[in-house]
Amino acid sequence: MTAIYDDADTITTRSLVTDGLGSGALHREATDRLFREAHTAYAFTDEPVSDAELAEIYDLARYAPTAMNTQPLRITFIRSDEAKARLLPHLAEGNRAKAASAPVVAILSADTDFHETLPRLLPHVPNARDRFADDVAREQAALFNATLQAGYVILAIRAAGLDAGPMGGFDKAGLDAEFLSGTAQRSFLVVNIGHVAEGGTYPRSPRLEHNEAVTVL
Repeated sequence: MTAIYDDADTITTRSLVTDGLGSGALHREATDRLFREAHTAYAFTDEPVSDAELAEIYDLARYAPTAMNTQPLRITFIRSDEAKARLLPHLAEGNRAKAASAPVVAILSADTDFHETLPRLLPHVPNARDRFADDVAREQAALFNATLQAGYVILAIRAAGLDAGPMGGFDKAGLDAEFLSGTAQRSFLVVNIGHVAEGGTYPRSPRLEHNEAVTVL
């Protein structure tokens, strides 16, 4: 419940939580911002994205769950004109204008050497690192868990007051060679970040209804 002051300075209370949900649920305005009213952004204003906002995005996204606390997601923020010029040729032609208009573009990658940090991230499992000795299994685990984290990145961008435009159309090998050479990181998603411009989204496409997608047994 939240206190509301009406015109007569009388305190009343009004629930900002969706009917039928518990008191721990987020207020409707928060879930609208994160989900219902959020759209993929295709064009952005020239308002810059600050270092503090980029730090906030990661600070929120790092709490995503991952198997065995592997945390394989790595983020490369592209903000300078020089870096943007290097990025654009590796994007699909239809995605270049979108990225060019964004103040920041994030390259999301999966670090296939994530197991090297497990002694620190999962200290209560002494042999955690050794469980990922197989290269193929480790690469699969890296991509699976980093993809899970990517969903949190998009929500974190929205929670920081910004708009997100995730894109999959790009030359992964070219992008990796350009920005991730000498690392074990493999790119899998590009996300444009900024403040959406007027007309910078498309109308909402239909979503499946609850009874079409959900089974309760």
